[in-house]
Amino acid sequence: MSFPTNSRPQLGFIRKYPVDLALVSLIAALVALVVTGVPAGNAGRLLVAFPLVLFLPGYALVSVLFPAAARDGRDDAETAIERRPRGIDTVERLGLSFALSIAIVPVVGIVLPLTEWGLATESAAAVLAGLTVVLAQLGVIRRLRTPARDRFTVSLTAALTGLRRDEGTVATASSVLLVVAIAVAGGALLAGFLFPASTGGFSELALYTEDEDGDLVAGELPDEVAPGESVPVSFAIENHEGEETSYTVVVQEQVLEDGEVVERTELGQIDGTVSADTTGVAEREITPAAGDGETVRISLLLYPGEPPAEPTNENAEADTYFWVTVTEDAAE
Repeated sequence: MSFPTNSRPQLGFIRKYPVDLALVSLIAALVALVVTGVPAGNAGRLLVAFPLVLFLPGYALVSVLFPAAARDGRDDAETAIERRPRGIDTVERLGLSFALSIAIVPVVGIVLPLTEWGLATESAAAVLAGLTVVLAQLGVIRRLRTPARDRFTVSLTAALTGLRRDEGTVATASSVLLVVAIAVAGGALLAGFLFPASTGGFSELALYTEDEDGDLVAGELPDEVAPGESVPVSFAIENHEGEETSYTVVVQEQVLEDGEVVERTELGQIDGTVSADTTGVAEREITPAAGDGETVRISLLLYPGEPPAEPTNENAEADTYFWVTVTEDAAE
């Protein structure tokens, strides 16, 4: 004897699962995949990231905070004694979504540099997408625990009906304008930060030396050397240009008076190629040309491609330096 199967209980949760939160989770995950998969500097990647920065995290958080729909005055009067969850209407929900998203993104930008991932487009997109998905699932739980008659549901018909009501038309129009204003302001702010970076990348130069264990450390270069003695240095070039780049590092000895460079001596040039979004490290022995008793500044000047005829700290893409005094006492 066989018993008939019933799939309705298994499908019940799926039928009740909020469509809007499912879409929010799916879009957030897709945006994160696109941002982490498309090469840096691509304008399309920035455009795809807009929803993840401006709307999705805030909408998921609003769903957690306000699982119920707004009630009209008659419902409030009839159930003044009854405890019911407080809700907001669709326009308020959209406005808060933009506002909270704009508030969440700076927090992520502050926290990420303190982690091992650092602040980068890929890590920011992954964190924002993960946060959105988690908040959306909490929103699902909160919404399904809300009584069905109070639960917020996405309904285009109900939204249009609310807009056609005579009472509150001016307030509704004002709310719509507020949502549009927040979205435009947030989009302009995001474009101001992101699009200038998309027009051209940047490179970074850092100076290191080896400690007794062979590890690269910063700030431990010798400040005194004997005449003819070399200073072993390591420098790292971080390529954020969006493509493989050939670099030239000009090593220059500089004599300064009152903060102004009065004499420059080129000690050599170092050429190399660094792949996009990677760091290249090189080691060199730098021998100052200064005489006994002189204190000079050794500058490393970074240039993508060929350096200019007169390299300076001002026209370099990036620069770093250290001070050293040439003295016979260093030999002792």
